[in-house]
Amino acid sequence: MAKKSSASPSPAEDQEEQPGPLEIVISGEFGESCTEIYEKLLEVPPEGECTLYFDSPGGSSYAAIGLVSLIRLRKIQATGIVIGECSSAAIWPFAACKKRYVTPWSVMLFHPMRWQSDENIPVTEAAEWVRHYHHLNSEMDSMLASLFQTQAETIAQWTHPGRFVTGAELAATGLAELIELF
Repeated sequence: MAKKSSASPSPAEDQEEQPGPLEIVISGEFGESCTEIYEKLLEVPPEGECTLYFDSPGGSSYAAIGLVSLIRLRKIQATGIVIGECSSAAIWPFAACKKRYVTPWSVMLFHPMRWQSDENIPVTEAAEWVRHYHHLNSEMDSMLASLFQTQAETIAQWTHPGRFVTGAELAATGLAELIELF
């Protein structure tokens, strides 16, 4: 059984050396909760292996970019498994995995970037956000294509205007391997 990551291992767990890669669950919306995921990824030795289980609707693009950067900078040999949903920004770290697996019930929502703010900001700042998000959105398809090692047109077909892609559909493209559970 693979070693499971926990926020604070018990002394008995700390002393026991369990074989296998660290297992990390990526669930819920990306944001401040990614701090715990960053810490767990830092437990993986550089060039080490881990398994990432995805069930996330996405969230902060910056948190997703942070996860991708951490995986790539540390040359982590991650295996990604979509156990439920892996949508929006969550697709980026999944695409950064060396091995990718989905189930027939896995679902991924590809869509253009969305920006919203509940803050009352000046027009000049809003204009800068629009400029910045336009740049980030234009880079998203090419970054995903690079991570998935596929053509940007494949990603663009799903992203524009936005499409739910099933695990079976993703596997049919060769971007992930299908796991039959039954």
